[in-house]
Amino acid sequence: MFKYFPHTLEDEKEMLKKVNLKELDDLFSDVDPSVKIKDPNELNLPLSHSEIELRRKAKKIANKNKELICFAGGGSYDCYTPSVINTLTSRQEFLTSYTPYQAEISQGTLAYIFEYQSLICELTGMDVSNASNYDGATAAMETMLMCINQTRKNNIIIANDFSPSVKDVVKTLANMHGINLIEADINNIDEYLNNDLAGLLLANPNYYGEIKDYTSLISKVHTSSKALVSMYVDPSTLSLLKTPREMGADIACGEAQTLGIPMSFGGPYLGFISTLSKYVRKLPGRIVGMTKDKEGKRAFVLTLQAREQHIRREKANSNICSNQSLMALHATIYASLLGKQGLKEVAKTAYNNMRYLTEKLEETKKFKLLNKNPFFKEALFETSFDVSKFLSYMESKDILAGIKVDDNKILVCATEMRTLEEMNEYVKLVEAYDVR
Repeated sequence: MFKYFPHTLEDEKEMLKKVNLKELDDLFSDVDPSVKIKDPNELNLPLSHSEIELRRKAKKIANKNKELICFAGGGSYDCYTPSVINTLTSRQEFLTSYTPYQAEISQGTLAYIFEYQSLICELTGMDVSNASNYDGATAAMETMLMCINQTRKNNIIIANDFSPSVKDVVKTLANMHGINLIEADINNIDEYLNNDLAGLLLANPNYYGEIKDYTSLISKVHTSSKALVSMYVDPSTLSLLKTPREMGADIACGEAQTLGIPMSFGGPYLGFISTLSKYVRKLPGRIVGMTKDKEGKRAFVLTLQAREQHIRREKANSNICSNQSLMALHATIYASLLGKQGLKEVAKTAYNNMRYLTEKLEETKKFKLLNKNPFFKEALFETSFDVSKFLSYMESKDILAGIKVDDNKILVCATEMRTLEEMNEYVKLVEAYDVR
């Protein structure tokens, strides 16, 4: 199957003549001959490999760059990206910088945004979703503003086990808006549960990969202070875990990079927010709805636009809520390709990989698990050596071994992309590492 409609031989001859070339190979005359494949048979590609296995083999053959095996997480994860996604999102009707301000003309764009919103609502259990945010950090920041605007109070609690980068963004905006942001251990927040509290921001899983059931805590916050609760979640875990709605949260937000979006050196990523119907007026960004046209056919419309660029913009909840439409499309195609069962299998694979790696690392006696709660696909370890030196050692072996948290603490992650061989190699290198 061709990615695009192929040109005929006559087409090729005409185009080559136009640019004064004789053969197609002449287009690549500037490419170093040493990196060119002279005989397709030298690839020796097997017929029975999966897409992931085939991609790994092709990279080994063709890639001259040094590519590390990634055991680092902390908010950006090495995840599976089916090849067909880039083929579809690269179509010219999608890959454009133009924002359709006369939105109803762009029925295709509205259709996939509607599907994206439906996906996020199904994963989080919420009633309504917006059409995405820049990234997870700005989405968390927006939920803080939602809590303030809805309750008309000024105190916000943020759990101290949030990702540091997310906390920094939330703190910056809180400072600019004069919001009293309280960073606290969620096990000791009783003193802040009063009538002045606007909202509580929780993370599940937290920065250290831990997962918790916040049902009783959320109920306590609702009862004691009438505050809203926003839960920052990894959507790739929600096919297995309790949803924010099931725990009683009012708002769900997070980073959807784990829905098949490559790490890409830090972006572009995809922030999402979903909430209950009664808070829809405080939800920033676009909301697409489905209706029928005058002929009774299904049609899509912009139902709500709480944005800075529209009528009554002084009442907009945010001025940085532009939607990451292309990334939303990417996540939507990913979820539709995998389906419900596929999403569960991906989550189970990541969960099981981290269990296996943790067990093997502890057997070396050089890693001690610090997580007191169940964890999903990453965990915090105490080491018997200097983490910075260890990371340099592992990098020399083509492995990105984790994230330094302290001189002797490291955050290690194993997603669905890690193979048994890669995890065993990680452990083997740990065993051989001289701690002196």
